[in-house]
Amino acid sequence: MTINLSKRFPNKNKMTENNHKCDKCGREFSSKEALEMHKNSKHYEAPSGVKKIKNINKKKMRNWIIVIAVIVIIVAVAYVWASKSASADGKYDEFAKCLAGNNVTMYGAWWCTHCKDQKKAFGSSFQYINYIECSTSDGNAMLQVCQDAKIDGYPTWNFADGTRKSGFVPLKELALAGNCTLP
Repeated sequence: MTINLSKRFPNKNKMTENNHKCDKCGREFSSKEALEMHKNSKHYEAPSGVKKIKNINKKKMRNWIIVIAVIVIIVAVAYVWASKSASADGKYDEFAKCLAGNNVTMYGAWWCTHCKDQKKAFGSSFQYINYIECSTSDGNAMLQVCQDAKIDGYPTWNFADGTRKSGFVPLKELALAGNCTLP
């Protein structure tokens, strides 16, 4: 005797009524969770509030890239220009050497703002100036060499003829008093 299973179990080869079908590709799944996993891995779509990359206006993006590139170039040029003009590499070298050769000496202190301004006016050429530091490292006392020279303020410029100028002295005045030519 043979038993016909298809009559007893008519839906054995077919999926059950609880099937879940993918509306994108038509594939059927036995559970809602399996369908959701399939959709998330194969047919994922960003939420409606999020812009899709392919929908971004390419012209706007190109314009923004150009604007950013121009800003970067301007900043780079400004940096290079500022670094060159600030150092003025050797602009006053001959002038500073002339002052030193004519026995012009600057007395100053490391903490003195006018001394810092005077040094900045020379730029890298200040290395050729006869400079005497008058302050101790803690800034609380004057060194003996400056006491002997009777220095009473900073900066003080001593010239070969015995004259002095105190405070920040413009380079033109230093050129006249020191008998040197300012470039």
